[in-house]
Amino acid sequence: MTAKSENTRTVGPFVRFAIDLGPLVVFFLANARWDIFAATAAFMAAILISLGVSFALERRLPLLPMVTAAVVLVFGGLTLILNDETFIKLKPTIANVLIASALFVGLALRRPFLKVVFGAVFVLDDIGWRKLTWRWAWFFVALAVLNELVWRNVSTDAWVNFKVFGIMPLTIAFSLSQLPLLQRYKLEPDSTTDI
Repeated sequence: MTAKSENTRTVGPFVRFAIDLGPLVVFFLANARWDIFAATAAFMAAILISLGVSFALERRLPLLPMVTAAVVLVFGGLTLILNDETFIKLKPTIANVLIASALFVGLALRRPFLKVVFGAVFVLDDIGWRKLTWRWAWFFVALAVLNELVWRNVSTDAWVNFKVFGIMPLTIAFSLSQLPLLQRYKLEPDSTTDI
């Protein structure tokens, strides 16, 4: 066993989902109780707590939640300092564009970053990783465009509802729609290693 595997642990998908969803639920509830500014402050605190819980459980900080947290802290901070809700509404657009850009750059460099992030979870051949990465990159672009359309055309409360009850179900549905690809390009473990 390597030092890395001795120091890191993996949590189950439901625990990971709860850790990732927690800050969003806090954001929604704080907005419903107070306003977007209180919700933003609560969201910032909750995302830091979720990173702390992730580290405590896994002994590492997952890459995508760290990127999301950085964007939340920057744009949430701008929202509170400048007293302008536009910045927190831009956060999903910026985060999704950054993630999509990283995925496209990885594809251009022939290094699908999804393999780096999820290689311990899924074992796919190179074609599968490329296809999955293309699909997720375009999905993040679509989420960025969708967020722009929604926040610019609806009330703040409607946008918060969309963020909680629209983006998450869309992401889950898209994830599930990738299961056939994961099955098609899955590599079977080498039978000679099972002794």
